[in-house]
Parts: sequence; C-alpha cells; structure tokens
Amino acid sequence: MAYIAVFKYWPMYGAQIAFRDYNPSDGFAGSPWVGLEHFERFVESFQFERLMVNTLSLNALGLLIAFPVPIILALIVNQLQSERFKKFTQSVLYAPSFISVVVVAGMIHLLFSPRAGVVNHAIEAFGGDPVFFMGAPEWFRPLYIGSDIWQNAGFSMIIYLAALTAIDPALHEAARVDGANKWQRIRHIDIPGIMPVVTILFILAIGNLFNLGFEKVLLMQTDLNLPTSEVIQTYVYKAGLQQAQFSYSAAIGLFNSAINLTLLLTFNWVARRANQSSLW
Repeated sequence: MAYIAVFKYWPMYGAQIAFRDYNPSDGFAGSPWVGLEHFERFVESFQFERLMVNTLSLNALGLLIAFPVPIILALIVNQLQSERFKKFTQSVLYAPSFISVVVVAGMIHLLFSPRAGVVNHAIEAFGGDPVFFMGAPEWFRPLYIGSDIWQNAGFSMIIYLAALTAIDPALHEAARVDGANKWQRIRHIDIPGIMPVVTILFILAIGNLFNLGFEKVLLMQTDLNLPTSEVIQTYVYKAGLQQAQFSYSAAIGLFNSAINLTLLLTFNWVARRANQSSLW
C-alpha cells in the first residue's frame, strides 16, 4: 500500500502540468494554466497518425499472435507424463524471461547483423543476399513480436499451468471412463477450466493496448526503422526528456493513459454483460 501510494498516487499531483505551461521555477501550481492546448497540439501534429498507427499495430499484432502462445504451451506441457521432463521443459521455456531487456536487444542486433549475424550467414549459405533487418522498417514488428514471445511466453505459461492444476482430476477420470481421448479432454475440460483466467488476463492486456515495453522499443530503434518503430512511449521520452517539453509530453502520456482506461472499462463491461469473469 505504501509503494502504491508513493509511486502511483502521489505522482498524479504532477499530472496537472499537462494542462499548464510548466516552468520548473514556478512549480506545478504556479505555472500558467493553458487548458487543453497541449492535447490539441498533439492531435493536430503530423506525428499523431503515425504514432497511433505504430503503437496500435504493434500492440494489436502482439496481442493477436502472442496472447494464445502461453495458453497453447500450458496445455501441451500439462499433458506431459514424465514429471522430470515436465519440470525441465518449464525451466527451459521460462528461463528467457530472466534475461535483461538490454541483453535481449543486444542479442537481436547480433543475430540479425548484416555482416556477422547468424541469420544472414544462413541466408547466404542458401544463396540469398544479406538483409539489414534492423534498418528495414518492415522487419521491426516481426522482430519485436517474435522476440517478445520468446522472452515472455514461458513465464506467462506458468499462470495457466497453475489454473490447470486447480481443475478437479475427477473430471478427467470420468471423461476417460466415458471414452474421451486426450484432445476431447483438453477441449471440454482444460480449456473451459482456465477460461476465467484467460478472460481476466485478456481484459488486463486490452487495458494496456497502448502501452509497450518502452526500453525494448528504444533499444531496437534505429534511424532507418523509425517509420514503424516510433511509438507513443518513445516519442514522450524524446519530447519530454531530450527536448525538455515537459507539459507537452505529460499531455501525451495522460492522453495515452485515458485511452487505456477507456478500453479497460469497456472490455470489462462487455465481459460482465457476457456473464464472463471480470475485474469487478
């Protein structure tokens, strides 16, 4: 509670600079009030459409492709008969989540380097020409989403495995007696059993649809792939810290948070209307 109060609620006091022409010497309350001027400036800027498209595309594709992967992995691992092999598989799958984002970004740069990268060496071995992956805008999203799945899917899998262990084993025993095979038990027992957890995590994921792993995007970003790699978070960092446009960047961040909150409330309401599990 102390952590949330100090690091989550107290900083909300400073969010007022989004509505002011903030000057550090005048402070939060002493800076001139400008209302929605910074929000209008962002919406009318030439960057607005590109930032919204890039952020939404990267997150929507990530949600569409990456969200089912931990569920599939959990269902597969749960069917393994050998406990030793099951533990080994879990360890291998969630080990990448303990690797630093900086290290992962460095690995991507090394693996896909046009000269020394293993991937380009393989392409050349098959008679192809090397590709400058980190400089090609069309390759940024596949590399980001693919590396995100590799790094985080195994750790997310643990949540679904925990939900699977809570399913009553008597259901599987009764299904075996009735002649159900493995795939029928997965379809009619395992998937419905973890659906409440899937719904909750999906709602939370929707609530972060406009949030990205800022560090990883920034580390993978180059001057050549900016058309697809420049997202709201990196733009806020550059405008706020590098260019000292504190009020403007705060307005963009508040705008982004408002969209996320709206999506979270909307999908939570939809889940309740559909008689599914919801946050409240």
